[in-house]
Amino acid sequence: MSVGQGQVLVVDDERFFREAIRELLEGDGFACRLAANAAEALDAAEDPAIGVVVLDIQLPDQSGLAVLRALRERRPALRVVMLSAHTDQEYVLEALRLGACDYLAKPLHEEEVKLSVRRALDAYEMASSWNALRSRLDALAGEVEALLGDGVRGERDALAARAAEAMARLLGATKTSILLRDERAGDLRVAAATGRKLAVEEFDGVPIGGGVAGRVVAQGDPILVKDVGTDPRFDAEHADRYETGSFVVMPLGASPARFGALCATDRRGGEPFGDEDLALLRLLSLTLAPWLAPDSAAEPAPEASAPAAERTEDDPSAELARLVCDAMTREVEPPRVLGSALQAIASALRAAPVAVYLLDAESGSLRLESQWAAGGSTDRLFLARGTGLTGACFETGQPVVCESPAADPRFDAAVDTPESGASGSFLALPLRFRGRTLGVFRAFAPDPRKASPRTAEVLGAALSAAIRNVLLYRSLVDSIEEVARARRESQQGAQGPQGSQGAQPRA
Repeated sequence: MSVGQGQVLVVDDERFFREAIRELLEGDGFACRLAANAAEALDAAEDPAIGVVVLDIQLPDQSGLAVLRALRERRPALRVVMLSAHTDQEYVLEALRLGACDYLAKPLHEEEVKLSVRRALDAYEMASSWNALRSRLDALAGEVEALLGDGVRGERDALAARAAEAMARLLGATKTSILLRDERAGDLRVAAATGRKLAVEEFDGVPIGGGVAGRVVAQGDPILVKDVGTDPRFDAEHADRYETGSFVVMPLGASPARFGALCATDRRGGEPFGDEDLALLRLLSLTLAPWLAPDSAAEPAPEASAPAAERTEDDPSAELARLVCDAMTREVEPPRVLGSALQAIASALRAAPVAVYLLDAESGSLRLESQWAAGGSTDRLFLARGTGLTGACFETGQPVVCESPAADPRFDAAVDTPESGASGSFLALPLRFRGRTLGVFRAFAPDPRKASPRTAEVLGAALSAAIRNVLLYRSLVDSIEEVARARRESQQGAQGPQGSQGAQPRA
């Protein structure tokens, strides 16, 4: 099986345990390295490829607790699983206090070792992915500031050219293009491009509804393709047009005034584009749309001379995304991620309550998973999945944004209000995992400007990623509990003194 990119460092002064644990983990798809003492461990852990350290508490040159302390100081994101023959609670508590994510007692049980390491590696890679996303959001903010913070803002063609270059840097794309509607011809024309042999004026026009970009503009839905050769939406002939077979296209402008598309093709290194790239391109599209729209070419709006920070004071999309990512990376355990994220969202939107609901398999209703409430306003424990604005969001998989929710004919007071019954503007987002809608995020904000379609675009991908990690974590916990239960039953049924010792890793 493939379990990710991070490597596991096994540190134990006993060769038998080192080799046995390596054989066990490598047999389950983990990449392992070995160290026999503290010095070797600290040296090996400098390699950024190491994501998890399995560390014995007793080493010949210094204690495992001292090594743990040093590892946490040098690489705080590293996950450490402690091993020991000690069952003294003081050792366990001290290791956990110093930042160990798990503590396994010798003799070891094979399934417990594998599940503990898998959980630790998942947590490490989740934190790493959020840190990477936060860095990319910082890069996006820098690119936007550079694009909109000088005199080029009023020059549509010059802005498009610089935006195409910024898109290439942000996504690592070898080819990018920006297509804008030609009002006279009625089709899309390439306004700027990078990595192409043709000049922009040499490209043919793309009819609205025709080709990939034309279809995106006509329908309003972005397209992410990881491999055009295997994607059922495209014919095999499309594969010859791309070096890597991966591309992403995002519409410019909101319905019914869509006027163009951002396109990125063939990522450097051959890796396909992913959901994170789609989210970044969406943010860039939302930011650029007011400046690339046809009516912005003639004369900048009066506020165009104001600094970018002033223009976006009430709509800080990139800042909101960074706040959510920061909140998520501060938490080690996935169950606490949602609470931390909701707190950040509530503060940014000045909303209360904000809540996440997941589909309850037994009742068929939406069950409250996590919420952040303030001022005595709490959300409901269960919601009917098919009624009201919230139900519409879940059933259609589309965001619902209402300044006055009670005026919407879909509104159901028993569903679309918190426990107090009073609500302001309403925002609901579908939470998706592996192509399915599993739940809904919703918020009640007194300021209608805080609950906007743009806010919905920013939050959707980040919250869905948080749900994904929570569900994966639960799956691991269920597996660990199942193994522990099976082990207890096996020990109770075993005969003789060997039955209570547990299994050794295979040598």
